[in-house]
Amino acid sequence: MTCPAVICTAEDTLATAARTMQTAQTGSVVVTDDDKVAGILTERDLLRAVAAGGDPASELVRRWMTARPDVLEPDERVDRAWESLTSHRYRHLPVVEDGRCVGVVSLRDLVGVARIRPAAETSADVPAGLEGVVVAETTIGDVRGREGFFHYRQYSAVELAASRSIEDVWHLLFRGQLPDAAALAAFGDELGGLRCLPVALAALLPRLASTGAPLDVLRTAVSFLGAELGWQPTHDIGAQELADDAMQLCAVVPTVLAAAHRLRCGLDPVAPRSDLGFAANYLSMLTGSEPDERHARALEQYMMLTIDHGFNASTFTARVVTSTGADLGAAVVAAIGALSGPLHGGAPSRALDMLDAIGTPDRTEAYIRRAVEHGDRIMGFGHRVYKTEDPRSLFLREVAEGLGGPLVEFARLVERTTVDVLAELKPGRELYANVEFYAGVVMHTCGIPREMFTPTFAVGRTIGWCTHVMEQASCNRLIRPAARYVGPPPPAPVPPLTSLP
Repeated sequence: MTCPAVICTAEDTLATAARTMQTAQTGSVVVTDDDKVAGILTERDLLRAVAAGGDPASELVRRWMTARPDVLEPDERVDRAWESLTSHRYRHLPVVEDGRCVGVVSLRDLVGVARIRPAAETSADVPAGLEGVVVAETTIGDVRGREGFFHYRQYSAVELAASRSIEDVWHLLFRGQLPDAAALAAFGDELGGLRCLPVALAALLPRLASTGAPLDVLRTAVSFLGAELGWQPTHDIGAQELADDAMQLCAVVPTVLAAAHRLRCGLDPVAPRSDLGFAANYLSMLTGSEPDERHARALEQYMMLTIDHGFNASTFTARVVTSTGADLGAAVVAAIGALSGPLHGGAPSRALDMLDAIGTPDRTEAYIRRAVEHGDRIMGFGHRVYKTEDPRSLFLREVAEGLGGPLVEFARLVERTTVDVLAELKPGRELYANVEFYAGVVMHTCGIPREMFTPTFAVGRTIGWCTHVMEQASCNRLIRPAARYVGPPPPAPVPPLTSLP
């Protein structure tokens, strides 16, 4: 980065800012207010002002600057700067430490540190974790992280969760359109007939439930189900046969998980009911009681919001396995394996663990302040994609508030306190509650045990995984990325085997 930063104020004129740039021989100035970044003004902004007929001697910087630009911290990785510059088409980014602007990173700076690739290599440099890299085209949906918006097909996922059922969304994803009343009824009847466990899997489940955690049981059960039903490689079957397999798998997953949980607790499984909706039936099988309508609807809305969410780790895993031509069971087993990692699927229970650790409202600020000062992760806050408030969290907050209760009130206090403390101690580094924070609150309030939070996520997400499997299989190409070798230079001579003394 270039330091110190070249600065001006929002009340300076464009002429003053231009002279500052010229003197410093730089293409931008950081606009500050009490040493805090308020905006950034570039040569391009000066040209826009002149083209619009503005008088640089009287036009103020405030009118033409980019307000509240992205900022970086000094220890952030180059790929984070590159992603921000390219996604916004910026050329300069302020660098902020302890709320104070200490420098500027420019596109020229990043080009200067770029690695030179051999001429024979045609692939471009990519950031760690493939962040921001487009690996496929999809008609299923998308996530616009900077807008705080995501959608299934052409519809807002949040609007769907507010006004439709999970069966509606399932029909939309599997069959490409929202159903009318008649089609929805037929779809529900079809699903109701697929919920029972096949005979061999039902016989095996007690043993599985006694030896593994719920996701382990599900992973093994899905593999066994595919073998019992004779699922064929996606490469060898047509779209309709794959869709039929997917329907049965999605319908039976909640039955597997609910039965495994009850068996693990020493209780008899509860048979699925065809007269209940998808979420209500799951709640009935899990708790063994008639589901409360408010709880069933809250759970359904949570599932609808998490059916799909771009090319996340488990979804991408399912598509990679499908690209080999493997069967549906293999792809979903792999996706469950990816979901079992704590960085992907375990946050809802960890967010509640944090609430437990805080304990009481009067301990909230001290706990959060200590965590921020020590650089500890605050569970349920921040997201890899969203750079604004997570729309799923906003919606689930409303769902939680509709359910009410002391846990909901406590969660709201913790959220407000965290945002306030971060604004004070880490200005410019905005973090918001993500979907996991309120997901745990909603599921707990609905009576779902904490160890079943991530498995419950998998109940809905299986629908999304299967949709991606079908899309990948419909126009398949083996996913085979390249890697950059960074080990010792080859070829090195192979040393002779040293004789033993």
